[in-house]
Amino acid sequence: MPLHFAPLRIPLQRRLQTAAVLQWVFSFLVLAQLCTLLFALALCGPLRAPALLYALWLWADRHTPRRGGRPSRWVRSWPLWNYFRDYFPISLRRTAPLEPAGRYVLGLHPHGVLAAGAFGSFCTEATGFARLFPGLRPPRLLTLPAWFRVPLLREYIMAGGLVSSERSSLEFLLGQPGGGHVAALVLGGAPEALDAHPGALRLRLRHRTGFVRSALRHGAALVPVFSFGENELFRQVSNPPGSALRALQARAQRALGVAFPLFHARGVFQYDFGLLPFRRAVCTVVGRPLLLPRLPDPPPEAVGLWHGRYLRSLTQLFEQHKAEFGVPPERHLSFV
Repeated sequence: MPLHFAPLRIPLQRRLQTAAVLQWVFSFLVLAQLCTLLFALALCGPLRAPALLYALWLWADRHTPRRGGRPSRWVRSWPLWNYFRDYFPISLRRTAPLEPAGRYVLGLHPHGVLAAGAFGSFCTEATGFARLFPGLRPPRLLTLPAWFRVPLLREYIMAGGLVSSERSSLEFLLGQPGGGHVAALVLGGAPEALDAHPGALRLRLRHRTGFVRSALRHGAALVPVFSFGENELFRQVSNPPGSALRALQARAQRALGVAFPLFHARGVFQYDFGLLPFRRAVCTVVGRPLLLPRLPDPPPEAVGLWHGRYLRSLTQLFEQHKAEFGVPPERHLSFV
């Protein structure tokens, strides 16, 4: 199949957009390895003393990723993220206000391959989170604990508002005094990334109830969020449930805690193959909050009740907006 190359004469803005997304993909794929290598080289070279001091800092600071992290408004507001946003483009839409006095658990769907909509809307200010939801604190996006064990990388991702996805991390965020605390969770987790094929509407949510239990303990509101277009950013090698590839991926995910989708999209200089996402619009729609009672020790019946209400609220949000984003009327969400 012949490759379709990008024209040589492209506006500077588009080149900057491509560069911004390239560094983001690079951060996902190789930044952890690079940071580990740099730290190891520093320990073995003339920078050994600063590296040892940093190692002591890592030990002293080891609990921070599950105690709210260390978000930086400056990092969240880098002009770089505006180019990242415009590449797709990514937009954030509010359907109802979120009162500053409340606490919120945002359920983000779908995971997609690299969760571009979640990152662009909740780890940066490029889509206007602070403007759309005045009075709220910078959201914390929960991600795999393994990333916070990587030296240097952990400082970078915490500056964007990422924190550990351990249960204690969510409990800490929701238990803070005052209002305006926002915890954003990609509820399908790493396994859902393996289902992120174009057009896929399969969400791993039916048996995930821990977020509801934590919200009930603290009287936090549940807010369904759906990123239309997320699953259209990449293609994956076919891996239907039951296939040998899916079994291998599932085994690796259980062992390492990280999913390994075999994805591709476009390249820097051609449009047919590579690791850059396609230029497809992603609109992250934030639904109405479900106001939960505060139950310090929620019984299973209450957890099941509110979990069901959350599924119905998410379904309603999707059905209300799907026609606008080209989803056929006969297509519906499925929960597994």
